[in-house]
Amino acid sequence: MTTNLRKFLSLTTALVMTSSAVAYAEPSAELIEAAKKEGMLTTIALPHDWCGYGAVIDGFKKKYPEITVNELNPDAGSADEVEAVKANKDNKGPQAPDVVDVGLAFGPQMKAEGLLQPYKVSTWDEIPDTIKDAEGYWYGDYYGVMSMIVNKDLVKNTPADWADLMKPEYSGQVALAGDPRASNQAILGVLAAGLASGAKAGKEAGEAGLKYFAELNKAGNFVPVIGKSGTLAQGSTPIVVAWDYNALSWKDTLAGNPPVEVIVPASGVLAGVYVQGISAYAPHPNAAKLWMEYLYSDEGQTAWLAGYCHPARFNAMSKAGKIPQALLDKLPPAASYEKAYFPTLEEVDANKAAVTAGWDSVVGANVQ
Repeated sequence: MTTNLRKFLSLTTALVMTSSAVAYAEPSAELIEAAKKEGMLTTIALPHDWCGYGAVIDGFKKKYPEITVNELNPDAGSADEVEAVKANKDNKGPQAPDVVDVGLAFGPQMKAEGLLQPYKVSTWDEIPDTIKDAEGYWYGDYYGVMSMIVNKDLVKNTPADWADLMKPEYSGQVALAGDPRASNQAILGVLAAGLASGAKAGKEAGEAGLKYFAELNKAGNFVPVIGKSGTLAQGSTPIVVAWDYNALSWKDTLAGNPPVEVIVPASGVLAGVYVQGISAYAPHPNAAKLWMEYLYSDEGQTAWLAGYCHPARFNAMSKAGKIPQALLDKLPPAASYEKAYFPTLEEVDANKAAVTAGWDSVVGANVQ
């Protein structure tokens, strides 16, 4: 990935990238009318505490009350989204997703398998070229970095880095926020651990991450439970490896009960981009396009930022003075992100292949 992109995606970047600064305009009356006639939008894998999606969905409903938002399986992973599109190719009913929000590696995969249809939103030129498909089949929406969230009622000493999690004091406490055989968040959690060992991003880091989790599991520190705010609070997963925006959102939701701490590890600081796409078999294609227009509008992008995610148009919106200072002030210290590494698509793909193929044989923990 280019140095310029890393600068763009860094929280401390100067706004050095040029942009055509396309002004956001309301979607066409024709698109709005066609979407209203369809009357429904079916989403999948959008937990309300993920990236501020609860507020995003509410904002879309308020703007277009004629369109019912049908939410499928909020806790699904990226691979589940792919399978849902495949399984419902000939289904125009409520189980067929119109849109997907998947990890970066899954966008090209879905395009190659003919599962997406192209659409370029009106703010297309403000999405960096390096995180979107040139033909419009998929496009970056937001990014964050891998972090650790800790239940302070149960964990006396907050770990500072990946190596700390091996200590006996963390026995039966460490979980991933997903199944590493299907969840993009968990797959990249394994990559982050591999990077912390000094391995090169891609297959090498994926294999090193598998070795790390095998040792963590052998030590009795790994818990084969999908970590969420509920399991964190209940104590079944006192330490969860998750995207920073999820961890910070959980912290807000828990409101001190129990007290939690969110840290960005000292090494293996991994940044991850997610992407949007419209199903090639979408039962409500116009509603799907209208949804994309909303997500990439100033309102939609700001709502994601309020959920601690850095939206794709962050640079252009910052340059135009469109981001409220109060939101910028709520973000974690910029210094924590200075070491963030943004893997290339090729590295993400190689890591995904290594982790999904090797988890059962190398680690052997059935996460569910």
